[in-house]
Amino acid sequence: MSNNITTPEYLFESSWEVCNKVGGIYTVLSTKAHTLQQIFNDKIVFIGPDVWTDTKTPDFIEDTVLFADWKQHALSQEKLNIKVGRWNVPGTPPVVLVDFKPFFKERDAFYFSMWEHFKVDSMHAYGDYDESCIFALAVGKVIESFYHFYKLENKKVAALFNEWMLGMGALYIQKQLPAIATLFTTHATSIGRSIAGNNKALYAYMDGYNGDQMARELNMEAKHSLEKQAAHYVDCFTTVSDITAHECKQLLDKAPNIVTSNGFERNFVPEGKVYTEKRAIARRTLINVAEKLLGSPISSDALLISTSGRYEYRNKGIDVFIEAMNRVRTSGRLQREAIAFIMVPAWVRDARADLKEVIEKDIKTTSPLQVPFITHWLHQMREDKVLNYITHAGFTNKASDKMKIIFVPCYQDGSDGIFNKAYYDLLIGMDVTVYPSYYEPWGYTPLESIAFGIPTITTNLAGFGLWAAKTVSGNDINEGVAVVNRTDFNYFEVADTIANYILSYAQKDKKETETIKQHCFDIASKAEWSKFITYYKTAFGIALEQAQKRNN
Repeated sequence: MSNNITTPEYLFESSWEVCNKVGGIYTVLSTKAHTLQQIFNDKIVFIGPDVWTDTKTPDFIEDTVLFADWKQHALSQEKLNIKVGRWNVPGTPPVVLVDFKPFFKERDAFYFSMWEHFKVDSMHAYGDYDESCIFALAVGKVIESFYHFYKLENKKVAALFNEWMLGMGALYIQKQLPAIATLFTTHATSIGRSIAGNNKALYAYMDGYNGDQMARELNMEAKHSLEKQAAHYVDCFTTVSDITAHECKQLLDKAPNIVTSNGFERNFVPEGKVYTEKRAIARRTLINVAEKLLGSPISSDALLISTSGRYEYRNKGIDVFIEAMNRVRTSGRLQREAIAFIMVPAWVRDARADLKEVIEKDIKTTSPLQVPFITHWLHQMREDKVLNYITHAGFTNKASDKMKIIFVPCYQDGSDGIFNKAYYDLLIGMDVTVYPSYYEPWGYTPLESIAFGIPTITTNLAGFGLWAAKTVSGNDINEGVAVVNRTDFNYFEVADTIANYILSYAQKDKKETETIKQHCFDIASKAEWSKFITYYKTAFGIALEQAQKRNN
């Protein structure tokens, strides 16, 4: 296959998370942008939702010169309400944000055409389905407008759509502009996530599950139908890990054409003196908040442990994390002071006024604040699973306890009222992280951790964990990544294994931890986008070739 077929001259990539930080896909795209921009040099266009209407759009820099003639035409002739600029991430690639609300009036006709041509069944839609699909339609219209305006008919053009939310965008382009090569990436099947989230054993019975039947049972028919048809119809279907590839094959009846693993960019990690300074500041911040909340002094070399990610209590293994920390606490083997942070955004009502005041005025607290396990008040505190399990497990956070646990339920965006630091500026202060996921198609959090030189414990049910276990043995925290064997049924063994890793790490001296940090950097360098982009290049080639066949 000659190279000129394999690389598109123009690439469009769309997702609900372009310039819109909701979850892990933001990390995928914002870190990949730099490498794509190096390849395409402004011929990569990211398309995201304009959900900001009047407020300032974060991470978006307006550029009045970029595609100005097309923008004018799209606004005046096609009534496309768009913002054109650059994404404020390394590489600053072109980005178009589109206001999709005006297209709601086309919904019924659009859904009918999706049923007629691709058998996508939107009959049982609810929740975020309409909003996502209408955004996908708007993305299709943006690509169509750009394509015709710049006369790209004789160019090699590819369009990559992320997650079921953009499935209809891929199908719309396939129908309207068959010359464009379409790619569709699922980062987790909607039905697999749902099976796992409904406390059903996903892995033990995987080979017996029928995706369509489970979609009916779990009221997921519309999303599942859309995701499945997109996977079957596009020119190249990809997913992010071997574990999700198996899930796609079983639940969508379609194996991906290729696995496109998620990389990371080193340019997000400070180096040298800046690294040392940022780490010191992060540790001071974390320990200060803990001291004020708990009302007792904490050693400056306390072992700081964290978990983070979306609030999926079982899927992300938050329950196992608390259980494991409790085993460390009650083991009688912990010599060092330790604080475990659960950095998982929940339904926050407000930053705690009492905690905020003692931090801002630097008042030394001598007794714990009320509910000394949480930094922000929540709506429905009594129903919160994390808080309930912490108290159920018997944590007290008393000064005499070597192990203490703190729930940080806010987004770390730099303005949460207590820490006021971005996530990476806190992560860099940790000693070790734990992500005991039950359902995790890839798993950025452990990759981010080692990229920052912090050893991590994850599981073989995470795509990243499986990848790491091919790179290192996976059964030794000294290597930088420990990969715990997790099944549907070995919850307590997993908690024990994690507790033992933490206890062994707590005894390491400075020289040993420096070596481990180096191992972390080494593994992370193998997962940089410069290495992983080759999977995408192959995917583009597959899509272009398929589109060519389809059009002949």
